[in-house]
Amino acid sequence: MAETSGKKRSRDEEASGDGEGLERSLIFNDTLIALRMMHAQFPKIEKVAQQPFILQSQLYSSIKDRTQVDRDLESLKKEKILRLFKLNTGQDDHAIMFFEDYINQMDIAVKKLGARSQHDIEVFEWFKIHVIEYKLDVSIDHQELLFLLSAGGEVKDEDITLLINVGLLTRQMIDPNMYWFAIPYIGSVLKGLSQGRKELLSFLNRRKYKEMLLAPLEKKRLRLSPLDMRFHLRDLIGSGHLKVLQTPSGMLVRVSKD
Repeated sequence: MAETSGKKRSRDEEASGDGEGLERSLIFNDTLIALRMMHAQFPKIEKVAQQPFILQSQLYSSIKDRTQVDRDLESLKKEKILRLFKLNTGQDDHAIMFFEDYINQMDIAVKKLGARSQHDIEVFEWFKIHVIEYKLDVSIDHQELLFLLSAGGEVKDEDITLLINVGLLTRQMIDPNMYWFAIPYIGSVLKGLSQGRKELLSFLNRRKYKEMLLAPLEKKRLRLSPLDMRFHLRDLIGSGHLKVLQTPSGMLVRVSKD
């Protein structure tokens, strides 16, 4: 019995990852444990009501079998444990949020919008109950959105504008009849993500061999990003911009050759 509780405790510790450096927590075999670890390690961002999210690239940095990651994400999405979002970064970036966190983020956004008409409040509830619970893809077309919302009541064009204004939808540039599901208030964080990527790559590119040991690199602070170094390292390793090598002195991070 003691052995069983010991296993459970070690699994819980692995999922929390409190105080662990990347060197000890870079590679996982379990997608959900990796997600929980990164969720627990999501940096606190001042003045931004941002619930934790994980980049798909970060998962790729931690689990070697990408096909397994994609399969696991699809399964967790169908079980409504998490949602995926296409990010407006100009790159093929996808964010992963636990379903509960996304609902909390939505509630914060609606509350910050302030008191509106009873109809507006109902539209948000329709979106939460009839759209989010049913449509699990990263995008939705205009007609399907209207159809799903209408399960709650009569829908007007202004209702779609309301959902866009609060940050729950963004209209696709290529096809204005298609919308991306979006994460409210993530705009300033995405700006920091892009700037932090450039800052970290620029820092390593200026070094003689374009490399640095992981442990001291992880302790450095980025000036242009509210996200911490660990967040950016996982992202750039997973996207292939950086690679990790094992050396007698510890893990070494090196800029990948073009």
